[in-house]
Amino acid sequence: MYDRQVRRRRAVLFALILCCLGLVTAYFGESSGGPLRSVQTGAMEVVAPVQEGANRALKPFRDLFGWFGDTLDAKSARDELEAERDRLNREVGTLRLAQNENEDLRALVEYSREAGIDAFAPVTARVYSRSNTTWYATIEINKGSSDGVREDQPVINGKGLVGRVKSVSDGNAVVMLLTDPEFGVSAIASRSNQPGSLRPMAGSPGDLLLDLVPDAKAVRRGDLILTAGTKSERLPSVFPRGLMIGRVTRVEGEGDLDRDIHVRPAADLRDLDFVQVLTAPTAERQSASAP
Repeated sequence: MYDRQVRRRRAVLFALILCCLGLVTAYFGESSGGPLRSVQTGAMEVVAPVQEGANRALKPFRDLFGWFGDTLDAKSARDELEAERDRLNREVGTLRLAQNENEDLRALVEYSREAGIDAFAPVTARVYSRSNTTWYATIEINKGSSDGVREDQPVINGKGLVGRVKSVSDGNAVVMLLTDPEFGVSAIASRSNQPGSLRPMAGSPGDLLLDLVPDAKAVRRGDLILTAGTKSERLPSVFPRGLMIGRVTRVEGEGDLDRDIHVRPAADLRDLDFVQVLTAPTAERQSASAP
């Protein structure tokens, strides 16, 4: 019984295949006005409106599924782009930081060469802490007594004088900035060759005051202010002569005694990454280390 049904199904399938082959052969063999082509045209005219209606009815659903698919793809692409953006931002930040550090170190080398401090043994240090209040203005650096750093040694960066060493430990040191109320240095106006004493301006952070100038009227706005140093062997200055301190920004008052000469530091004391400590002159360090 089962075998008979199987044979019957196979016979029907074989007959259908032969019929299809015959229809295809007849279809391609007849002319454009043949009966099979006419039947096809009539069937298409009947089916076409139904197909168009079905397409219109199903279009919102297709659009909805397409929207979901496009949204998921867009979210995935967005997440990938955001991850790539964050990675590039990190790389740009790292490169900019390295560029800034390279510029600071290059400026240090160039200034050391131009300032004529070859007699000293500059020690380059990184600033890792800053304190700037009404009472004191200091930074901490990662070099100390083991590197030859001692108290009162001058500290510079690529623009000029920054301050002097205030205290030292084995691996780090505290530097008193120019703007610290306790700071003071003998200075000289380069154009007029007028000496004076430079100190911070009380109540005005970042503003220095040049006073005790013999001929204050000779000092003008824009004059460069340098360290005066000293020629006395008995009382040598801790600051070598000719270090850049800053520039005169304004002069207030008329007389010599009440004339205020304001100076802006050449170094940006709010943005210090690397500095150099002018340690003992090379000859002195060699003689000190000799047996």
